[in-house]
Amino acid sequence: MRISVRQDSAVPPYEQVRGQLAEQIGTGRLAVGTRLPPVRRFAADLGLATNTVARAYRELEAAGLLETRGRHGTFVAPGRDDATDRLQRSAVDYAAEATRLGVPPAAALALVRAALEADRPD
Repeated sequence: MRISVRQDSAVPPYEQVRGQLAEQIGTGRLAVGTRLPPVRRFAADLGLATNTVARAYRELEAAGLLETRGRHGTFVAPGRDDATDRLQRSAVDYAAEATRLGVPPAAALALVRAALEADRPD
């Protein structure tokens, strides 16, 4: 697992960590069952605050990509499907493009909501 954080990036560090982990999980480079480093050690390795890495882990867990097994650690979650993986990769690409274009997160999310609602049958 290789994660790099650019301090000069407009993307917050937790989002850089979350996005790179999500991409590695989505592409299978981090296989189901892979144990991730403990938050404190990973944060120290990356030169980040513990809360930064903890937030990335929490968001990935909320998305169903990671699972925490108490004191046993954090692992890549099973049970994902191909559609979810492809959608996750698209979301990572979309977020990166929105950031590159300088679109604020709230506006980028509003565009996605509008697209989802326009695609909904009445």
